[in-house]
Amino acid sequence: MADVVTSAKSVLERFRLDGRVALVTGGAQGIGRAFAHALGEAGAAVAVADINLEGAKRVESELQAKGVDAIAIHADVTQPNQVQAMVDAVMERWGKLTIGVNNAGRGQWVDAEAMSVEDWDRMMDLNLKAVFLCAQAEARVMLPAGYGKIINTASMSASIANTPQNQAHYNASKAGVLHLSRSLAAEWASRGVRVNTISPGYMRTQLVEDLLNTPIGQEMEPKWLERIPLGRMGQVTDLQGAVVYLASEASDYMTGHDMIIDGGYCVW
Repeated sequence: MADVVTSAKSVLERFRLDGRVALVTGGAQGIGRAFAHALGEAGAAVAVADINLEGAKRVESELQAKGVDAIAIHADVTQPNQVQAMVDAVMERWGKLTIGVNNAGRGQWVDAEAMSVEDWDRMMDLNLKAVFLCAQAEARVMLPAGYGKIINTASMSASIANTPQNQAHYNASKAGVLHLSRSLAAEWASRGVRVNTISPGYMRTQLVEDLLNTPIGQEMEPKWLERIPLGRMGQVTDLQGAVVYLASEASDYMTGHDMIIDGGYCVW
């Protein structure tokens, strides 16, 4: 019987990403920036993609200061030609793509009865269609290689009708990310590409901090906190271990899974 306790690598070595290449969309700030730093610190080369090239270049410089091989790429991930150019830039630089983190997204609060078609379409274009476009382009280079990790950012709002803020289109877009990811996971598993999702709860990104300094944010914060068993909002660093795990060989037997990291919000 094979030894099922030990392997050629120690457990911590199996979390290392040395020799791997990661692409992070929406990497210029917030959760994407935290993901880029985590993957780089774990040993991966990192492409930081964002529609905000100046912000992406700042993260590129931060990573390079840590000794990470990194580049910044300008991309509007709702546009198929720009998505393909983004992946092409990674392949031109490193000749491979091992990890795709599709994180670019947006939020909006608007009453459903007042929501415009433009509100709906903008949400779906970035939060759902763009995730598919990126995963598709990434898989086209991963599948021939027989190995790859695709990690899509969903939300706890994919699993609950999150209130009290009204965001039906956001909730629906993130639920779409979950089922899209499960569908791709089932389709590509036999060819070596794993697809999983990370679903953050309330995170203290700069955008959220700015919101909390407004009257509506000050009204919402105590309502959120009273529903979080751990008693606080998350920091982006609370998500970093998950992205490294899903990107590494330590999670090679996991696909089609959603990791909810929400301080216990969804257990109620």
